[in-house]
Amino acid sequence: MLVDLEAAGEEVAPVHAPPSPRESAAFTPDSGQAWVRLVLAVIIGSIGSVGMWSVVVVLPVVQPEFGATRGEVSLAFTLTMLGFGLGGVATGKITDRFGIVLAIGLSITVLGVAYVAAGLSTTLWQFIAVHFLIGLGTSATFAPLMAEASHWFERYRGLAVTIVASGNYVGGTIWPPLVNWGIESAGWRTSFIAIGLFCVVAMTLVLLVLRAQIGSAKARDHENAPPPRIDLRLSTNTLTALLCIASVSCCVAMAMPQVHIVAYCGDLGYGVARGAEMLSLMMAFGVVSRIGSGFLADRIGGIRTLLIGSVAQGFALLFYLFFDGLTSLYLISAMFGLFQGGVNRCRRAKLRPASAL
Repeated sequence: MLVDLEAAGEEVAPVHAPPSPRESAAFTPDSGQAWVRLVLAVIIGSIGSVGMWSVVVVLPVVQPEFGATRGEVSLAFTLTMLGFGLGGVATGKITDRFGIVLAIGLSITVLGVAYVAAGLSTTLWQFIAVHFLIGLGTSATFAPLMAEASHWFERYRGLAVTIVASGNYVGGTIWPPLVNWGIESAGWRTSFIAIGLFCVVAMTLVLLVLRAQIGSAKARDHENAPPPRIDLRLSTNTLTALLCIASVSCCVAMAMPQVHIVAYCGDLGYGVARGAEMLSLMMAFGVVSRIGSGFLADRIGGIRTLLIGSVAQGFALLFYLFFDGLTSLYLISAMFGLFQGGVNRCRRAKLRPASAL
Protein backbone atom coordinates (compact mmCIF):
# COMPACT_ATOMS: atom_id res chain seq x y z
CA MET A 1 0.00 0.00 0.00
CA LEU A 2 1.42 3.39 -1.04
CA VAL A 3 1.36 6.17 1.51
CA ASP A 4 1.66 9.84 0.57
CA LEU A 5 3.81 11.13 3.41
CA GLU A 6 3.26 14.78 2.49
CA ALA A 7 -0.49 14.36 2.47
CA ALA A 8 -0.58 12.15 5.53
CA GLY A 9 1.65 14.46 7.54
CA GLU A 10 1.71 13.49 11.18
CA GLU A 11 -1.06 10.93 10.72
CA VAL A 12 1.44 8.17 9.95
CA ALA A 13 2.97 7.47 13.34
CA PRO A 14 6.11 5.31 13.73
CA VAL A 15 4.30 2.59 15.66
CA HIS A 16 3.18 -0.87 14.66
CA ALA A 17 0.08 -0.96 16.85
CA PRO A 18 -1.77 1.46 19.10
CA PRO A 19 -1.64 1.06 22.86
CA SER A 20 -4.35 -1.08 24.38
CA PRO A 21 -7.35 1.08 25.33
CA ARG A 22 -7.40 -0.58 28.73
CA GLU A 23 -3.81 0.38 29.31
CA SER A 24 -3.68 3.92 27.94
CA ALA A 25 -5.65 5.50 30.75
CA ALA A 26 -3.31 4.29 33.48
CA PHE A 27 0.00 3.86 31.67
CA THR A 28 2.23 6.36 29.89
CA PRO A 29 4.74 5.07 27.30
CA ASP A 30 8.41 5.87 27.99
CA SER A 31 7.60 6.50 31.65
CA GLY A 32 9.48 5.20 34.65
CA GLN A 33 6.98 2.37 34.86
CA ALA A 34 7.85 1.40 31.30
CA TRP A 35 11.52 1.10 32.20
CA VAL A 36 10.68 -1.00 35.26
CA ARG A 37 8.73 -3.34 32.99
CA LEU A 38 11.70 -3.44 30.64
CA VAL A 39 14.10 -4.46 33.41
CA LEU A 40 11.72 -7.24 34.48
CA ALA A 41 11.44 -8.41 30.86
CA VAL A 42 15.23 -8.58 30.51
CA ILE A 43 15.48 -10.62 33.72
CA ILE A 44 12.85 -13.07 32.47
CA GLY A 45 14.57 -13.33 29.10
CA SER A 46 17.98 -13.86 30.69
CA ILE A 47 16.75 -16.69 32.93
CA GLY A 48 14.55 -18.36 30.32
CA SER A 49 17.29 -18.34 27.68
CA VAL A 50 19.07 -21.13 29.53
CA GLY A 51 17.30 -23.48 27.13
CA MET A 52 19.48 -22.20 24.29
CA TRP A 53 22.82 -22.54 26.10
CA SER A 54 22.75 -25.48 28.51
CA VAL A 55 22.66 -28.04 25.71
CA VAL A 56 25.80 -26.53 24.19
CA VAL A 57 27.76 -27.08 27.40
CA VAL A 58 26.42 -30.56 28.09
CA LEU A 59 27.09 -32.01 24.61
CA PRO A 60 30.68 -33.21 25.35
CA VAL A 61 29.48 -34.92 28.54
CA VAL A 62 26.37 -36.58 27.13
CA GLN A 63 28.13 -37.87 24.01
CA PRO A 64 30.32 -40.53 25.72
CA GLU A 65 27.62 -41.44 28.25
CA PHE A 66 25.19 -42.45 25.50
CA GLY A 67 27.94 -43.72 23.16
CA ALA A 68 26.81 -41.31 20.45
CA THR A 69 28.56 -39.43 17.69
CA ARG A 70 28.89 -35.66 17.73
CA GLY A 71 26.31 -35.40 14.97
CA GLU A 72 23.79 -37.57 16.82
CA VAL A 73 24.02 -35.71 20.11
CA SER A 74 23.89 -32.35 18.30
CA LEU A 75 20.34 -33.23 17.25
CA ALA A 76 19.36 -32.07 20.73
CA PHE A 77 20.21 -28.51 19.73
CA THR A 78 18.38 -28.97 16.43
CA LEU A 79 15.23 -29.99 18.31
CA THR A 80 15.69 -27.10 20.71
CA MET A 81 15.74 -24.60 17.87
CA LEU A 82 12.79 -26.30 16.17
CA GLY A 83 10.76 -26.00 19.37
CA PHE A 84 12.01 -22.45 19.82
CA GLY A 85 10.83 -21.43 16.35
CA LEU A 86 7.44 -23.14 16.42
CA GLY A 87 6.93 -22.09 20.03
CA GLY A 88 7.56 -18.47 19.11
CA VAL A 89 4.66 -18.58 16.66
CA ALA A 90 2.36 -20.35 19.13
CA THR A 91 3.18 -18.15 22.10
CA GLY A 92 2.87 -15.08 19.88
CA LYS A 93 -0.69 -16.12 19.08
CA ILE A 94 -1.37 -16.69 22.78
CA THR A 95 0.11 -13.29 23.62
CA ASP A 96 -2.10 -11.52 21.07
CA ARG A 97 -5.22 -13.16 22.43
CA PHE A 98 -4.63 -13.57 26.16
CA GLY A 99 -1.61 -11.42 26.99
CA ILE A 100 2.08 -11.96 27.64
CA VAL A 101 1.62 -13.07 31.26
CA LEU A 102 -0.27 -16.23 30.33
CA ALA A 103 2.14 -16.98 27.48
CA ILE A 104 5.18 -16.76 29.73
CA GLY A 105 3.40 -18.67 32.49
CA LEU A 106 2.79 -21.59 30.14
CA SER A 107 6.40 -21.43 28.94
CA ILE A 108 7.69 -21.55 32.52
CA THR A 109 5.70 -24.73 33.16
CA VAL A 110 6.93 -26.42 29.99
CA LEU A 111 10.53 -25.36 30.64
CA GLY A 112 10.57 -26.69 34.20
CA VAL A 113 9.01 -30.03 33.29
CA ALA A 114 11.31 -30.43 30.27
CA TYR A 115 14.50 -29.90 32.27
CA VAL A 116 13.47 -32.41 34.90
CA ALA A 117 12.57 -34.89 32.15
CA ALA A 118 15.94 -34.32 30.47
CA GLY A 119 17.74 -35.00 33.73
CA LEU A 120 15.83 -38.27 34.10
CA SER A 121 16.27 -39.43 30.49
CA THR A 122 17.78 -42.91 30.12
CA THR A 123 18.35 -43.06 26.36
CA LEU A 124 19.72 -40.70 23.75
CA TRP A 125 16.44 -40.39 21.89
CA GLN A 126 14.68 -39.35 25.10
CA PHE A 127 17.34 -36.71 25.75
CA ILE A 128 17.02 -35.39 22.20
CA ALA A 129 13.21 -35.43 22.11
CA VAL A 130 12.78 -33.56 25.38
CA HIS A 131 14.89 -30.70 24.04
CA PHE A 132 12.01 -29.88 21.71
CA LEU A 133 10.04 -29.07 24.86
CA ILE A 134 12.95 -27.04 26.21
CA GLY A 135 12.85 -24.99 23.02
CA LEU A 136 9.09 -24.52 23.41
CA GLY A 137 9.57 -23.37 26.99
CA THR A 138 12.23 -20.87 26.00
CA SER A 139 10.33 -19.39 23.08
CA ALA A 140 8.03 -16.96 24.91
CA THR A 141 10.99 -15.24 26.56
CA PHE A 142 12.28 -13.91 23.24
CA ALA A 143 10.21 -12.69 20.26
CA PRO A 144 6.80 -12.45 22.03
CA LEU A 145 8.39 -10.62 24.95
CA MET A 146 10.11 -8.23 22.54
CA ALA A 147 6.83 -7.53 20.78
CA GLU A 148 5.11 -6.85 24.08
CA ALA A 149 7.89 -4.50 25.23
CA SER A 150 7.50 -2.44 22.05
CA HIS A 151 4.06 -1.37 23.33
CA TRP A 152 5.60 0.21 26.41
CA PHE A 153 7.64 2.77 24.49
CA GLU A 154 7.19 5.30 21.70
CA ARG A 155 10.19 7.61 21.69
CA TYR A 156 12.64 4.92 22.82
CA ARG A 157 10.95 1.92 21.23
CA GLY A 158 13.92 0.88 19.07
CA LEU A 159 16.32 0.99 22.00
CA ALA A 160 13.86 -0.87 24.24
CA VAL A 161 13.43 -3.69 21.73
CA THR A 162 17.20 -4.15 21.41
CA ILE A 163 17.58 -4.22 25.19
CA VAL A 164 14.95 -6.92 25.53
CA ALA A 165 16.54 -8.83 22.66
CA SER A 166 19.81 -8.74 24.60
CA GLY A 167 18.25 -10.78 27.38
CA ASN A 168 19.12 -14.09 25.74
CA TYR A 169 22.70 -12.92 25.21
CA VAL A 170 22.95 -11.86 28.84
CA GLY A 171 21.83 -15.40 29.60
CA GLY A 172 24.43 -16.69 27.16
CA THR A 173 27.07 -14.79 29.11
CA ILE A 174 25.99 -16.07 32.52
CA TRP A 175 24.63 -19.58 31.98
CA PRO A 176 27.49 -21.49 30.24
CA PRO A 177 30.02 -21.07 33.10
CA LEU A 178 27.30 -21.85 35.66
CA VAL A 179 26.14 -24.96 33.81
CA ASN A 180 29.73 -26.15 33.41
CA TRP A 181 30.38 -25.60 37.13
CA GLY A 182 27.23 -27.56 37.98
CA ILE A 183 28.22 -30.43 35.71
CA GLU A 184 31.69 -30.62 37.25
CA SER A 185 30.28 -30.41 40.79
CA ALA A 186 27.15 -32.54 40.69
CA GLY A 187 26.84 -34.08 37.22
CA TRP A 188 24.74 -33.02 34.28
CA ARG A 189 21.57 -34.81 35.37
CA THR A 190 21.41 -33.11 38.76
CA SER A 191 22.32 -29.80 37.12
CA PHE A 192 19.47 -30.07 34.62
CA ILE A 193 16.93 -30.87 37.31
CA ALA A 194 18.21 -27.96 39.41
CA ILE A 195 17.97 -25.63 36.40
CA GLY A 196 14.35 -26.64 35.86
CA LEU A 197 13.40 -26.01 39.47
CA PHE A 198 15.27 -22.72 39.59
CA CYS A 199 13.62 -21.45 36.40
CA VAL A 200 10.15 -22.26 37.70
CA VAL A 201 10.68 -20.48 41.01
CA ALA A 202 12.71 -17.48 39.82
CA MET A 203 10.77 -16.77 36.64
CA THR A 204 7.41 -17.14 38.40
CA LEU A 205 8.43 -14.58 41.03
CA VAL A 206 9.58 -12.08 38.40
CA LEU A 207 6.46 -12.74 36.30
CA LEU A 208 4.24 -11.95 39.28
CA VAL A 209 6.00 -8.61 39.68
CA LEU A 210 5.59 -7.94 35.95
CA ARG A 211 1.90 -8.86 36.19
CA ALA A 212 1.48 -6.33 38.98
CA GLN A 213 3.15 -3.68 36.79
CA ILE A 214 1.06 -4.48 33.71
CA GLY A 215 -2.21 -4.49 35.61
CA SER A 216 -5.30 -5.19 33.53
CA ALA A 217 -3.61 -4.82 30.13
CA LYS A 218 -3.95 -8.13 28.33
CA ALA A 219 -4.65 -8.74 24.65
CA ARG A 220 -3.35 -6.41 21.95
CA ASP A 221 -5.38 -4.98 19.10
CA HIS A 222 -3.47 -4.83 15.79
CA GLU A 223 -6.46 -4.10 13.58
CA ASN A 224 -5.89 -0.35 13.52
CA ALA A 225 -2.14 -0.44 13.08
CA PRO A 226 -0.93 2.33 10.74
CA PRO A 227 0.34 1.47 7.26
CA PRO A 228 4.05 1.31 6.45
CA ARG A 229 5.82 4.60 5.82
CA ILE A 230 7.72 3.21 2.82
CA ASP A 231 6.28 0.95 0.15
CA LEU A 232 8.62 -1.96 -0.70
CA ARG A 233 6.22 -3.19 -3.39
CA LEU A 234 6.17 -6.55 -1.60
CA SER A 235 3.30 -8.18 0.21
CA THR A 236 3.68 -8.79 3.92
CA ASN A 237 3.77 -12.55 3.36
CA THR A 238 6.48 -12.24 0.68
CA LEU A 239 8.59 -10.00 2.87
CA THR A 240 8.19 -12.36 5.82
CA ALA A 241 9.15 -15.37 3.68
CA LEU A 242 12.30 -13.60 2.42
CA LEU A 243 13.28 -12.68 5.95
CA CYS A 244 12.73 -16.28 7.08
CA ILE A 245 15.12 -17.50 4.37
CA ALA A 246 17.65 -14.89 5.46
CA SER A 247 17.19 -15.95 9.08
CA VAL A 248 17.90 -19.60 8.33
CA SER A 249 20.99 -18.72 6.30
CA CYS A 250 22.27 -16.41 9.00
CA CYS A 251 21.55 -18.72 11.93
CA VAL A 252 23.25 -21.72 10.33
CA ALA A 253 26.46 -19.68 10.27
CA MET A 254 25.78 -18.20 13.69
CA ALA A 255 25.12 -21.58 15.28
CA MET A 256 28.38 -23.23 14.24
CA PRO A 257 30.65 -21.50 16.76
CA GLN A 258 27.91 -21.05 19.33
CA VAL A 259 26.97 -24.74 19.41
CA HIS A 260 30.34 -26.38 18.86
CA ILE A 261 32.93 -24.11 20.48
CA VAL A 262 32.69 -25.91 23.84
CA ALA A 263 33.10 -29.39 22.38
CA TYR A 264 35.72 -28.10 19.95
CA CYS A 265 37.89 -26.86 22.81
CA GLY A 266 37.54 -30.27 24.42
CA ASP A 267 38.71 -31.93 21.21
CA LEU A 268 41.72 -29.61 21.04
CA GLY A 269 42.71 -30.52 24.58
CA TYR A 270 41.88 -27.15 26.14
CA GLY A 271 38.94 -28.53 28.13
CA VAL A 272 35.23 -27.76 27.99
CA ALA A 273 35.60 -25.12 30.71
CA ARG A 274 37.67 -23.01 28.33
CA GLY A 275 35.03 -23.49 25.65
CA ALA A 276 32.31 -22.36 28.06
CA GLU A 277 34.35 -19.24 28.80
CA MET A 278 34.69 -18.52 25.07
CA LEU A 279 30.95 -18.92 24.59
CA SER A 280 30.32 -16.58 27.51
CA LEU A 281 32.74 -14.04 26.04
CA MET A 282 31.06 -14.34 22.64
CA MET A 283 27.65 -13.62 24.14
CA ALA A 284 28.95 -10.70 26.22
CA PHE A 285 30.22 -8.98 23.09
CA GLY A 286 26.95 -9.95 21.43
CA VAL A 287 25.10 -7.82 23.98
CA VAL A 288 27.23 -4.83 22.98
CA SER A 289 26.61 -5.58 19.31
CA ARG A 290 22.88 -6.03 19.72
CA ILE A 291 22.32 -2.75 21.53
CA GLY A 292 24.82 -0.91 19.32
CA SER A 293 23.05 -2.10 16.19
CA GLY A 294 19.88 -0.40 17.42
CA PHE A 295 21.65 2.95 17.58
CA LEU A 296 23.29 2.35 14.19
CA ALA A 297 20.02 1.34 12.53
CA ASP A 298 18.38 4.52 13.76
CA ARG A 299 21.06 6.52 11.94
CA ILE A 300 21.78 4.68 8.69
CA GLY A 301 18.71 2.45 8.38
CA GLY A 302 17.97 -1.18 9.14
CA ILE A 303 18.88 -2.61 5.73
CA ARG A 304 22.33 -1.02 5.70
CA THR A 305 22.95 -2.14 9.26
CA LEU A 306 21.81 -5.66 8.40
CA LEU A 307 24.13 -5.78 5.39
CA ILE A 308 27.12 -4.60 7.41
CA GLY A 309 26.42 -7.13 10.15
CA SER A 310 25.97 -10.02 7.73
CA VAL A 311 29.24 -9.32 5.91
CA ALA A 312 31.11 -8.86 9.17
CA GLN A 313 29.70 -12.11 10.59
CA GLY A 314 30.88 -14.08 7.56
CA PHE A 315 34.28 -12.42 7.76
CA ALA A 316 34.70 -13.35 11.45
CA LEU A 317 33.57 -16.92 10.83
CA LEU A 318 36.43 -17.46 8.36
CA PHE A 319 39.01 -16.97 11.10
CA TYR A 320 37.95 -20.22 12.76
CA LEU A 321 39.30 -22.05 9.69
CA PHE A 322 42.84 -20.75 10.09
CA PHE A 323 43.45 -20.40 13.83
CA ASP A 324 43.01 -22.91 16.65
CA GLY A 325 45.36 -21.58 19.34
CA LEU A 326 43.86 -20.90 22.76
CA THR A 327 44.45 -17.15 22.69
CA SER A 328 43.34 -16.95 19.07
CA LEU A 329 40.06 -18.69 19.81
CA TYR A 330 39.32 -16.28 22.65
CA LEU A 331 39.94 -13.30 20.36
CA ILE A 332 37.98 -14.76 17.44
CA SER A 333 35.05 -15.62 19.70
CA ALA A 334 34.95 -12.05 21.00
CA MET A 335 35.12 -10.69 17.44
CA PHE A 336 32.43 -13.05 16.23
CA GLY A 337 30.12 -12.02 19.05
CA LEU A 338 30.71 -8.35 18.32
CA PHE A 339 29.89 -8.80 14.63
CA GLN A 340 26.90 -11.13 14.76
CA GLY A 341 24.89 -9.87 17.73
CA GLY A 342 22.94 -7.21 15.87
CA VAL A 343 21.98 -9.23 12.79
CA ASN A 344 18.92 -10.86 14.34
CA ARG A 345 17.75 -7.61 15.82
CA CYS A 346 17.84 -5.84 12.44
CA ARG A 347 15.86 -8.60 10.72
CA ARG A 348 13.16 -8.39 13.38
CA ALA A 349 13.11 -4.63 13.01
CA LYS A 350 12.26 -5.04 9.32
CA LEU A 351 9.09 -6.92 10.29
CA ARG A 352 7.79 -3.83 12.08
CA PRO A 353 5.32 -2.21 9.66
CA ALA A 354 6.48 1.31 10.45
CA SER A 355 10.22 0.74 10.53
CA ALA A 356 12.22 3.17 8.47
CA LEU A 357 14.59 1.76 5.91
